[in-house]
Amino acid sequence: MEHPFGIDFGGTGIKGAPVDLSVGDFADERVRFATPQPATPDAVADVLAELVAAFPRSRSAVGVTVPGVVRRGVVGSAANIDDAWIGTDADALLTERLDRPVHVVNDADAAGVAEAAYGAARGVTGLVIVTTLGTGIGSAMVHDGVLVPNSELGHLEVDGHDAETRASNVARKREDLSWEEWAERLTRYYRTLEMLFSPEVLVVGGGVSKDADEWLHLVDVATPLVPATLRNRAGVVGAALLAHRLT
Repeated sequence: MEHPFGIDFGGTGIKGAPVDLSVGDFADERVRFATPQPATPDAVADVLAELVAAFPRSRSAVGVTVPGVVRRGVVGSAANIDDAWIGTDADALLTERLDRPVHVVNDADAAGVAEAAYGAARGVTGLVIVTTLGTGIGSAMVHDGVLVPNSELGHLEVDGHDAETRASNVARKREDLSWEEWAERLTRYYRTLEMLFSPEVLVVGGGVSKDADEWLHLVDVATPLVPATLRNRAGVVGAALLAHRLT
C-alpha cells in the first residue's frame, strides 16, 4: 500500500510528508514552505501542489489540516488565514488542483486523531479530549477512536470569560503569569471539561507541552492529564490517517 500524504496548513507554515500508518510517523523527510500572504484558497492550493510535487513517486490520497471549522470538506471559519476560505469547498478545490483525492480536516481534530491512534491516548476506550495550548485553545474529541469533529472547546465560557482568552499559552505570556498562576486557570478550565464530558483521559498538546514538567503537575483535576507525544508531527500524521480512512 502506498503511504497516504499528510499536510499541516497553518498561518505561517505549510509542512507535509507521506506517512507510514503502521508506525504513525513520516515515511520520508518532511518538506516545509512558508504560508503565502494573503493565504487565499488559490494561493495556498498552489503551494500544496508544489509541496506534493516534491514527492514525485507519491500518488496517494492527501489529508490537509485547516485552522478552522470543516464540515464535509467545506471550511466554515478562518483563523490566521484569509477569510476567502469561509464557504470554500476545500475538498473539491484541492482534489482538482492536486489531481488526487484530498480530504480537509480541522487542525486540532487531526492532532487528536493522531494522539488517539499512535500517541498519548493510544489504546484508551471511551472519550479522549485532546487540547492544544497555543495562540488559543484547540480541541479534539475522540470516542473509541471515532472523531467528533469541530468541538471548539477553547471557546467554552469559564468564570465569565471565553476560556482561551485567559488560559491559552499566549494569555500566559501576555500577562506574564507564573506557572503556578497559569495552572490555577488551567485547573478551572479542565475541571469544566470534566464536569461537562467526563472524559477518560485529557491530552495536552501545543508547543508548551514540551515544558510539561514545569506545570502539568500543578493542574488539579481528577482525570488523567498527560502531555501529547507526537508534538509537531501530529497534524501531518492525523491528516494522512483521516485521508486513508475516507478514501
